[in-house]
Amino acid sequence: MSLLEALATTLLPSLCAACGRPAAAEAPICATCGGRLENASPLRGAGPAGIDRAWSAAPYEGVPRDLVAALKFRALLPVAGLMAERINHLAPPHLLSGEVVPVPTARARGFRRGFDPAGELAAALAAGAGLPLRPCLARRGAGRQVGRRRAERLGRPPRIEAAGVVPRSCILVDDVLTTGSTLSAAARALREAGALRVVAVTFARRL
Repeated sequence: MSLLEALATTLLPSLCAACGRPAAAEAPICATCGGRLENASPLRGAGPAGIDRAWSAAPYEGVPRDLVAALKFRALLPVAGLMAERINHLAPPHLLSGEVVPVPTARARGFRRGFDPAGELAAALAAGAGLPLRPCLARRGAGRQVGRRRAERLGRPPRIEAAGVVPRSCILVDDVLTTGSTLSAAARALREAGALRVVAVTFARRL
């Protein structure tokens, strides 16, 4: 760390990734937003087609939605660690069994961002849970799901293929579950490559 960076860290307050107000040093979010996140209820269910079970750490609203935006659109990468910590703390133990497989982003979007949000979350989750990380999927084409209407998402799912050895038991990880079309496409690719169990774990889920 340079002298200038050290001075900035000392003199400038840490800001909450959710609301932008001052937070404790090196804390991703402030105490108020932390309390709101703690009160958010996890969601579970059968999941979209091809998924055995789906679990999400919070509804896609309020602080959880702000945190997803902070990671995806403001590149606040420490937020991925906070998301993963909540998942590891709250997810049923039997669900976090297998190898962690991130849902892949489109190559062009990953290049522009310089990182993959789902990949960051999956890596933090795997590290925290002591599970193998297996980035064995690739997304083909330049299509994006963000901003599309529900019917468009369902009618034109992304093209996802296996791009490496696929584990038999997969924990498919993404930041948000919306229509489920992306998770279904990923699950289909995993099963075609030999996966026997595919569960989906996301930080947030749109109600």
